[in-house]
Amino acid sequence: METSLAASVLSGGMNIALVVALAPLCEGILRKVTARVQSRQGPPVWQPYYDLLKLLGKEDLESGESPTMQRFASWLSLAAILTVAVLVPMGTIPPMTGAADAYLLIYLLTLCGISTMLAGLAAGSTYSLVGMSREMMCLMTLEPLLAVAVVVGVVHVRSLRLDAVLAGSPYARAGLPLAGILMFAVAILAFQALVGRVPFDIAEAETELMEGSLIEYSGPKLAIFKFVQMAKLVVYGALVISLFLPWGSGLPAPFNLVSLLGKLVLLVLVVTLVAATHARYRIDQALRYYAGLLGASLVALLLALYGY
Repeated sequence: METSLAASVLSGGMNIALVVALAPLCEGILRKVTARVQSRQGPPVWQPYYDLLKLLGKEDLESGESPTMQRFASWLSLAAILTVAVLVPMGTIPPMTGAADAYLLIYLLTLCGISTMLAGLAAGSTYSLVGMSREMMCLMTLEPLLAVAVVVGVVHVRSLRLDAVLAGSPYARAGLPLAGILMFAVAILAFQALVGRVPFDIAEAETELMEGSLIEYSGPKLAIFKFVQMAKLVVYGALVISLFLPWGSGLPAPFNLVSLLGKLVLLVLVVTLVAATHARYRIDQALRYYAGLLGASLVALLLALYGY
């Protein structure tokens, strides 16, 4: 029992270390490829690491309405995304399978968005409140997509066990998995919005809201929020890969990790190309888009309930 617990803790620590190492690198690749697509040289791939270190070394100025809530929101966002990283397989089986179920994963995914809303509310400025209201509207229509994706897996395997759900469970039924195929299409179309990238970065919108919810943040707290945004690209990507692209995860180490990284790089490139070639959506356009995806996901859930 002690050996199993130690192995789980070690595996969870490796997942967190992998996210900490990869998140800024994926952001750097995204910036570099975006610049190349737009015929610019762009910053070096390592620039996000330098940005985070610079912010961590700055003075922590607190200019919002509720500094205590600002500190709480920043640490809550970091804790939520790293906890999801511990529960999602990163080339291996989920480290803490015995400590969580599908419900906890859904709650944590929702908490990632709620922490950003709390950040905007605690800042109290006009721009942050507008950003917070946009985040809330997106949360109500976008976050249910991930919940439905997990529930489709639960329905197919008839279990809430996280290790069973995060193993390509939308394809668990024999024959043509209509629910899995439809939910995979929804997940790919929604991934850009889930990680908050152009054209769906509506809540922060630098040229419109000047960072939105994060306008009053600086120093270490801003570094935390920036890192969480980078980490979402890795963690949410690993979640989508586990649910819908699990092939290769059963390979022996380190080939399973190489398989994960290869698929993750492809997702990052897709996000980059979409961001580099599309203008930001208006909030009403984004909500209509999310509503369409939510309707399609509910159809996938009905198909799963009827055994398709």
